[in-house]
Amino acid sequence: MVLTPEELKSFALIDSEKLLQSNNKSLMDFPSMPQPDIDLIGEKGNMLIYDELNYDRKVLAKECIHLMSNMTLEQRKNFDKITERVNENKPGLFFLYGYGGIGKTYIWKALFAAFRSKTEIVLTVAFCGIATFLIPRGRIVYSRFAIPINVDENSICNIKQGSP
Repeated sequence: MVLTPEELKSFALIDSEKLLQSNNKSLMDFPSMPQPDIDLIGEKGNMLIYDELNYDRKVLAKECIHLMSNMTLEQRKNFDKITERVNENKPGLFFLYGYGGIGKTYIWKALFAAFRSKTEIVLTVAFCGIATFLIPRGRIVYSRFAIPINVDENSICNIKQGSP
């Protein structure tokens, strides 16, 4: 398929908009910039939903099967518990914790692939930048949900480890 110059321009603007939105900005913040043709995207005007549904579901289904086949019994139990709650549309709060190297990220990757392969929207967030690299399409929580955090030269972070 050959794109017209106008279609190329619109897709470039759509990609620019995605990058800007990942930094809590938009092309609309720059009045002199042209706007993308929203008719070219699946969910007209809702770039977030379009972006969150823009995956190869067949590849994700294969990845999920592969990840599930290599899970430990405990990982599979946690995976099944979470997927059951989601599939039954029941609320739940799940916190996977433990020492490094026990497979927490592995379970999150499998859950991501399982739900995305079924056209579900999954917003993966973490509280620190390093963790966002470990989870597919991860974002820092305050960035994803536009939580205002004003950081200046006097800002500090004081995290104390709790007793076991």
